[in-house]
Amino acid sequence: MSVATAAVRDRVLGLLPGRADWQAVRRSPRRDLLAGLTVAIVALPLALAFGVTSGLGAQAGLVTAVVAGAVAAVFGGSNLQVSGPTGAMTVVLVPVVQQFGPTGVLMVGAMAGLVLIALALARLGRYVRYLPAPVIEGFTAGIAVVIALQQVPAALGVTDAHGDRVWAVAADAVVRFVVHPRPAALAVAIGVAALMLLGARWRPGLPFSLLGVAAATILAETAPVDLVRIGALPQGLPAPSLGFLDLGAAGVLLPSALAVAALAALESLLSATVADGMTVGERHDPDKELFGQGLANLASPLFGGIPATAAIARTAVNVRAGASSKLAALTHAAALAAIVLAAAPLVGRIPLAALAGVLLATTVRMVEAGSLWALARATRGDALVLVLTFTVTVIWDLVTAVAVGIAVAIVIALRAVARSARLEQVPLEPGEHNAEEHALLDAHIVAYRLDGPLFFAAAHNFLLQLSDVADVRVVILRMSRVSTMDATGAQVLGDAIRRLRGRGIAVLLSGVTPGHGQVLSVLGVAEELRRDGLVFPDTPAAIRHARGLALSAAAH
Repeated sequence: MSVATAAVRDRVLGLLPGRADWQAVRRSPRRDLLAGLTVAIVALPLALAFGVTSGLGAQAGLVTAVVAGAVAAVFGGSNLQVSGPTGAMTVVLVPVVQQFGPTGVLMVGAMAGLVLIALALARLGRYVRYLPAPVIEGFTAGIAVVIALQQVPAALGVTDAHGDRVWAVAADAVVRFVVHPRPAALAVAIGVAALMLLGARWRPGLPFSLLGVAAATILAETAPVDLVRIGALPQGLPAPSLGFLDLGAAGVLLPSALAVAALAALESLLSATVADGMTVGERHDPDKELFGQGLANLASPLFGGIPATAAIARTAVNVRAGASSKLAALTHAAALAAIVLAAAPLVGRIPLAALAGVLLATTVRMVEAGSLWALARATRGDALVLVLTFTVTVIWDLVTAVAVGIAVAIVIALRAVARSARLEQVPLEPGEHNAEEHALLDAHIVAYRLDGPLFFAAAHNFLLQLSDVADVRVVILRMSRVSTMDATGAQVLGDAIRRLRGRGIAVLLSGVTPGHGQVLSVLGVAEELRRDGLVFPDTPAAIRHARGLALSAAAH
């Protein structure tokens, strides 16, 4: 076995659950079982609604909650995480369904699972912490708006709305509703949403989403109202199948798979971080979490399920219900499986408008107005990133929004860092070294101290400032406070040195750190200075040499 193969094997074994991962189950199994049942009650209407919204139907949502929920619970890196279909994922999946059909979605899910496993093996889970807060809040708010727009047709009782984008479909549904109004569907959607929002303030512990769906179903069964139902569901999970595999389409589906994998990684790791913050002593393993989500997304398509992620809302319910181990998430999946087996005909009678109401209420809860307002007032840069991410999410898609948000945040951050870089002339005061400094000043010697990063974003200003130096014979560049230097910064430094030397000005370097010296050497910068003995370990040595050069020049 080669060294590389052995390393991969050891890495995979390190990601598999061990005995320590299950020690928490023994602490309070009864409380975990009750928490799992509570989450299942909350998750049932959400799983149905997200399945319908994705375009693959309510059954796909239930299958995802059962299969992906169980696999992610066993192999994931958090004791408290609950996984399944989510609103953010449906936002990404809708255009995939429209372009490639249901089998394309299953293929995309499996490919995304492989990408997530590769991310786990590469130990990339830890880097989600570097995602800027305005980007997170912006796409969360954007997702909420997109999910709400997706519910407009069902809430209005319109089944034949069309459009290229979700807002176009919603607008078309409104137009069709005005021509042929269906007040019953609208009333049911508003009623369920109002019950959830008002009930959560009155009794936060009660599952008002389930109560609202149940009430709407009873109304639809007993009153003469025209409401579109979910439709027939099979009693049990479908048999596993690889019929969706189409290796020839992998290249075309790869961009969608990468988008799904990016969203699954992002949402799952953010959810795990939120769960850690709600507890004392719990810390998730981000790489194991990616590995578990990868396996879950490999398993879900086998049974006809859609891609899954960890769900922040269901995870929060799990924590608040007292969960302390993976047993709670497994119980949630088992309870949903039991519902599929025992109550499929009843679930099929649920009105789609009721599920639209559930998701409309969910979108209201997703948006933290106070947090958005605080970020918008923090700095102009934060406000710009927030608004851009939100707008692109609603108009185009989530992945583009995150890419745009991160790109703008990076540009703003680089601009701020570049502004912190300074080229400052340092006065050679008599008390700094010795009384000879007055003579050095008279001999046209100047010292400049470089503070902060010398990299591509700051290099241009540095070159302009240093090139303006005039009426001197010797320039000392003090480098000890340069925090970082990249290739562009080093090349600009070399260009400035050549310009000064071309004007007959001697250039001395002092305090070059080993790391920066390596960059300069690799790029061949300041090699002439090294050969001429003009690079010094400290400033006093450089000043002594500069004085000799100045006096020699004055003598001639």
